[in-house]
Amino acid sequence: MTDFDAATEFDRQVTTLVGLGYPALAGLTETAFRGLVEPLRAAVLGRRATMEPPAEGRVPFLLVVTRSLVPLEDAVPLTTLAGKSKPGVIERFYAEGELERFVSLKELALPEGEVYVAFDVDRGEEFCDVVPLNAMATIEGRGRTPLTIEEGLAFVTQYPGALAKNKCFSLGGSRFGDRRVPALWISKGAPKLGWCWEGNPHTWLGFASAGGRDA
Repeated sequence: MTDFDAATEFDRQVTTLVGLGYPALAGLTETAFRGLVEPLRAAVLGRRATMEPPAEGRVPFLLVVTRSLVPLEDAVPLTTLAGKSKPGVIERFYAEGELERFVSLKELALPEGEVYVAFDVDRGEEFCDVVPLNAMATIEGRGRTPLTIEEGLAFVTQYPGALAKNKCFSLGGSRFGDRRVPALWISKGAPKLGWCWEGNPHTWLGFASAGGRDA
């Protein structure tokens, strides 16, 4: 048992999303948006006894808003770095309309619905300078799975400090069907959603993963 208050953290994350304007982007009133997210509370509280407090680079859970509710192009600019205000940007190397074709791997079997919870999320800085394909094999061997684009955005939205100098991360749970792996890094004082090759290591790029998901 820890002294981490999962209910208070749940409320904080909902308030953060509301404050950033997620309800309007989803075409919902604040009341309707809160009503959509509220059922996730039971999934969170059901695991609270095993949760550890947030630490640098690792958090107990994240409320994930999928692109079916809020488009990625709207969610990225709502991210910032810790103590900064410059909005996140999308790498120009994504061709027009291409980002939407980076979809979650079928083997992740994501929860159905427009919002869900990702548990035990780690930015994977131990995998800095490790080939992404090798990092994925390692986390799969631990019974974990790679983060999707939406989960990575949720991570930085709720915990801006998760994205730090030389501690950025790949999002191997969303793929296009080629050798590119989406990633979040820092560019000109703001988060940037880009991609790197699955066979190329980078000293500043880890591999983010989750321990589970629920809705």
